[in-house]
Amino acid sequence: MNTYLALVHHPIRNKVGEVVTTSVTNLDIHDISRSCRTFGIKKYFLVTPLPLQKDLVHEILDHWKTDTANAFNPDRQDALAIAEAQDSVEDTISRVEALEGKKPIVVVTGANFKEFNGSVQNLKDLSAKDNRPVLVLFGTGWGLHQKILDMAEFKLSPIVSLNSDGYNHLSVRSAVAIYLDRLFGE
Repeated sequence: MNTYLALVHHPIRNKVGEVVTTSVTNLDIHDISRSCRTFGIKKYFLVTPLPLQKDLVHEILDHWKTDTANAFNPDRQDALAIAEAQDSVEDTISRVEALEGKKPIVVVTGANFKEFNGSVQNLKDLSAKDNRPVLVLFGTGWGLHQKILDMAEFKLSPIVSLNSDGYNHLSVRSAVAIYLDRLFGE
């Protein structure tokens, strides 16, 4: 299954449901790139329309391409080589389609999903049946905006808290690692 992943920073909901753009963080760039590289993700996209945020992404990625940084930690540069900034989810979908020659199955995740298409196995079956790549979108802030959810063909079942009080608030880095293990782990 040719799989791509995007961390979406816009359009995102804030805690009162308004549309916002969240900040790109250095940790998300590094840690999610490493998880993606470990599990064979073809490209990791950081989606933000803000020029300063994209400049930050490029600055971080370019730093690890330098001889000094690469000599210091070649594994980091190897992981970051699959990361790329995009302006929008629509541009990200177009980029995957250009790389694969087929429109991807757009997949969304969300901790609070009440309705979903099913499990990772259902997604694998759909990808194999349609012979299409997969683009998994992760939200930041308080989750993906409804506009993005409406674009999705597939909603993955959420990671469910086992706490009796219902606490369920993982970092996006942790959620990505768990979903990637579900997709590609043994």
